[in-house]
Amino acid sequence: MLSVNTNAAAMVALQNLSKTNMDLAETQTRINTGLRVAGAKDDGGVFAIAQRMRSQVAGFGVVKQSLDLSTSTTDVAIAAGEAISDLLIEMKEKALAASDASLDAQSRTALNEDFKSLRDQVTTIVSNAEFNGTNMIDGSVTSISALANSDGTNTIRISDENLSLGGGVVTLAATASFATAGDASTIVTTIETSLDNLNQSLARLGTGSKSLEVHNNFVTKLSDAVEQGIGALVDADLAKESAKLQSLQTKQQLGVQALSIANQAPSTILSFFR
Repeated sequence: MLSVNTNAAAMVALQNLSKTNMDLAETQTRINTGLRVAGAKDDGGVFAIAQRMRSQVAGFGVVKQSLDLSTSTTDVAIAAGEAISDLLIEMKEKALAASDASLDAQSRTALNEDFKSLRDQVTTIVSNAEFNGTNMIDGSVTSISALANSDGTNTIRISDENLSLGGGVVTLAATASFATAGDASTIVTTIETSLDNLNQSLARLGTGSKSLEVHNNFVTKLSDAVEQGIGALVDADLAKESAKLQSLQTKQQLGVQALSIANQAPSTILSFFR
């Protein structure tokens, strides 16, 4: 039926063209953003899953920062402990030389001055072995902890090692010195005990630092895996979208032509009245 009031063909052509334009706009948005699911309107379920996974990735970033901070703090303590170990070895040499009964008093005094200088250097190292306000070897903290998972329910704890003179590890007193061969001999024994204790402390700190490093690597891999999962859920296949864009652009042009033809149909009614 031909009517000047109702053009069903034009209505159908317009509906098809509108649908094509909507599909074309959607494809252009995917190409512009690189995302198949950019918001909840695109796919509510997938968007919710992706957002939850993005929250995990953000949490992993905080975990890595916490692990890096604890690793640096522990590594500073290890470096300081190694320096103290070297100083104790030098102090042992001085004390051992002074324990020689045949040594004259003047030489022993000179050795004692060197010994005290090295002893004081130990105290200086202990007091300055600090990272971000935390010192693991001066007895000011009992342990440090780092976040281990993205929701903060698990942590990795590293115990402190008090390396201060006269502490539980380095048993040599902060005022230790020698005036006689006997005093020097006693100090040699004390330093040997302190070195044994210090080696054990360094081993514990080293193990702690290694555990932080291993977990940091794991968190990095886990974060990368989750990000890949997010990409698989929401990223657009740009090769596919590009091909679809070409198809829709052609379809749009044909739709415009179809609508134009449909709009011209009522004009044929005029021929009936000529």
